[in-house]
Amino acid sequence: MLYPIATPTRALLDLSGLWKFMIDEELTPIDVNKPLPTEDVISVPASFNDQTASQKIRDHSGYVWYETNFEIAKPLRSQRLVLRFGSATHEAWVYLNGQEITHHKGGFTPFEVEINDYLQDSNNRLTVKLSNLLDYSTLPVGHYSESKDENGHIVRKVDENFDFFNYAGLQRPVKIYSTPQAHIDDIVIVPSVDLADHSASVHTTVKSSDDFDEIHVAILDQAGKVVTSGTGEDQTLAIRDVKLWQPLNAYLYTAKVDGIQNGKVVDTYSEPFGVRKIEVKNGQFLINGEPFYFKGFGKHEDTYVHGRGFNEPVNVLDINLMKDMGANSFRTSHYPYSEEMMRLCDREGIVVIDETTAVGLMVTFGFDVNMFADDDYEDTTWKELKTAEAHRQVIRELIDRDKNHASVVMWSIANEAATFSKGAHDYFKPLFDEARELDPQKRPCTYTSIMMATPKTDECIDLVDVIALNRYYGWYIGNGDLKTAETAPDELKEYQKQYPDKPIMYTEYGADTVAGLHSKYGEPFSEEFQEDYYRMSSKVFDEIPNFVGEQLWNFADFQTKFGIQRVQGNKKGIFTRAREPKMVVRYLKNRWTGIPNLGYKTK
Repeated sequence: MLYPIATPTRALLDLSGLWKFMIDEELTPIDVNKPLPTEDVISVPASFNDQTASQKIRDHSGYVWYETNFEIAKPLRSQRLVLRFGSATHEAWVYLNGQEITHHKGGFTPFEVEINDYLQDSNNRLTVKLSNLLDYSTLPVGHYSESKDENGHIVRKVDENFDFFNYAGLQRPVKIYSTPQAHIDDIVIVPSVDLADHSASVHTTVKSSDDFDEIHVAILDQAGKVVTSGTGEDQTLAIRDVKLWQPLNAYLYTAKVDGIQNGKVVDTYSEPFGVRKIEVKNGQFLINGEPFYFKGFGKHEDTYVHGRGFNEPVNVLDINLMKDMGANSFRTSHYPYSEEMMRLCDREGIVVIDETTAVGLMVTFGFDVNMFADDDYEDTTWKELKTAEAHRQVIRELIDRDKNHASVVMWSIANEAATFSKGAHDYFKPLFDEARELDPQKRPCTYTSIMMATPKTDECIDLVDVIALNRYYGWYIGNGDLKTAETAPDELKEYQKQYPDKPIMYTEYGADTVAGLHSKYGEPFSEEFQEDYYRMSSKVFDEIPNFVGEQLWNFADFQTKFGIQRVQGNKKGIFTRAREPKMVVRYLKNRWTGIPNLGYKTK
């Protein structure tokens, strides 16, 4: 799927702005042939939840309605016109002038539909019905229940099976783009690097409407100069003296694709890409033949007012804060992030572990991770959950969307699933197989492992290329006891012993910290304790030869559902939700900038 851009043959209409909005209380049916019966508005793109002064709207579980109007300029009416949603969380029914034109389930990947046959000559009314409901068949997973109030109306409730707020709505841009009737549908780019020869070959596959006499591909450098070109839907082009995409030192080429009829360019599209080599070998993660050390974060798309909605100024700020600290990477925990963020990471040289929406894959989710599973442990997770279809769908859609991104170096198939429970391997093996088959660049695959999944109990560790661990010794285990926490990760040595060829990294570790809370006694929640916690963790990491990365939890404080474990959200950020640094940032900046070569670790 191509990202929508304007080109000499394509126009772009952005539908961002104020849309009519209402929650559906299911008292009377909504007639999509008429304008929505409300004058209330909401801003798009953004989550709807925090734009309201109403607790009822903010916490609404069920259906909501959006509506806007648009017109199409006459010169574009002869073009193919496509309506595209960056996402719609979590399920959407889309109506144009009263007719249902598409439906999509899955709240963090794009979808689109041709709209020519549904347009009117002048004003067009676009209506979207959204559901934010989650259950045992959706990703993320939620506990869904229904009851009736005193008037007999249905009351729907979702208890999220994950530790972040269930923001919803039209959270990413909604656009209309035009193409000629004969058009380019997709471009697949697979670079192959010869490091010894300083050269590369770039295999390009162009999918089109089959109406072209010829497909021409030119590879341009960053200055816009053509370095190689060729003709054909499927071809391999050579680049001499190649400039590599490096962590924190990005270089992007552009594949300019022209569809030609009768000697004229009918459609053109330009796809940026980077040339780099990803390998997992002998317990190391290699980028361009060099051992790479992940320094960075688990993260969230989470900001004031926008909620989980697209917020480009904050994205730019976050990347600048990361780079200032010497960080080089993050994981898109726990869902695909916006395409705009992925394109920004390509430009800025930020390495990304790209994660699916598979969070909450267990029936016993909670904060108690003191219970460790025995051999042959079995609960009802893999009997009760019906998420396999949604899981396959998000893998397909994520790889289709992000396949050409140089920043993406690994796929995370799930976060903290019940891989310690019998039946997990049968669930996950087909998903890993599908991801490896679908990815044209054959990136490594992993999942992040919850604390109950140990070298002894994890049923699925053979499936991963990199062992990615979420561990909270000194916080959820032995809270405040850093002396014991320093010895607890002996499991790292056990992982290395059992899997000597697999790199090991932490994808989560951290401690809730209230900004401004200080203690000379090392009390949990204090800024001093947070720094002591990270200093202890660093000592442990540096003792493990196959340890290839530290992505702490979390980059910034973020909103969660209400509960006695959370006071206005999760406070494990090293920045506040407003992106103000906590004390530990100075220590981490000193550590990370001290690791040489902008992310390459000398062992």
